[in-house]
Amino acid sequence: MADIAGLLTTQRPYLTDGGFETWLFFQQGFEAPEFAAIVLMEDPKARQAMRRYFDHFLQMAETANTGFILDANTWRGCTSWAPKLGQSEAELLALSQNAVEFAKEIQNEWQSKVKSVLVNGVVGPFGDGYKPEELGDIETARKIHAPQIKTIVDFGVDMISAITMTNIDEAAGIAQEAASCNTPVVISFTVETDGRLPTGDTLEEDINAVDSVTNNAPLYYMINCAHPDHLLEMVSEGGNWVSRLGGIRANASRLSHAELDVAETLDVGDPDEFGLLHVELSRVMPNLRVFGGCCGTDHRHVARV
Repeated sequence: MADIAGLLTTQRPYLTDGGFETWLFFQQGFEAPEFAAIVLMEDPKARQAMRRYFDHFLQMAETANTGFILDANTWRGCTSWAPKLGQSEAELLALSQNAVEFAKEIQNEWQSKVKSVLVNGVVGPFGDGYKPEELGDIETARKIHAPQIKTIVDFGVDMISAITMTNIDEAAGIAQEAASCNTPVVISFTVETDGRLPTGDTLEEDINAVDSVTNNAPLYYMINCAHPDHLLEMVSEGGNWVSRLGGIRANASRLSHAELDVAETLDVGDPDEFGLLHVELSRVMPNLRVFGGCCGTDHRHVARV
């Protein structure tokens, strides 16, 4: 397993990719049920497109002399999604394995050119990433996510990131399960236009709560699937919790989650403005090291960041 200490112990920034799913579906014309790109792992044309996509970002990292966090295409690979995706649980776990092996092939080709390439096993929410799901408790969340987490750990991810988390219990359950597998874990929350989670909690409340029940298990926290404007005011207020934020993957669009959920066209926003807003965020987030994008973003946005 790669040494990931450099993520927080050096000043070197790390890039990651942009809005992978929105790029595949809106810009490249691929289709998949439930926006789940994981089912495309066995499509040769989709794999070629994925390779071009990640190679472009890795070329950017090489030029900028940054590290790179390389996401495996494992979002919506939780076995709870199997019926909706027309897969058995075993088939969906096999797709997670396939996705990790694909990412490791890319890692092997680029690790001599980019100083640190880390394969990141992406764990998505049990339900809709735009709505808080009631899982009952932390242990239930842990059991739901355990099969996928164990699969991607067994096949060699360097770290795990829980993306678009909407509530404390699910985030804490994933963090506990990853810790039990001796794998570094990152928790990424999403916020609404008012800077609060879909549950109404503040980022401060959720970060402190997850740290409390997991003994500070997350390597760092991240925010994704929200425009920079939606969180700038909240993080600007400061507090010790802000120092736990190590990454951001923002949306290109200022639209709310409800508006994005029904959008039929892709809002790519303004890449130049997107980059400038990250300058503002970096001034109020002292440990911000990981930069990428989420819905509607692509190579243009990350290049401007």
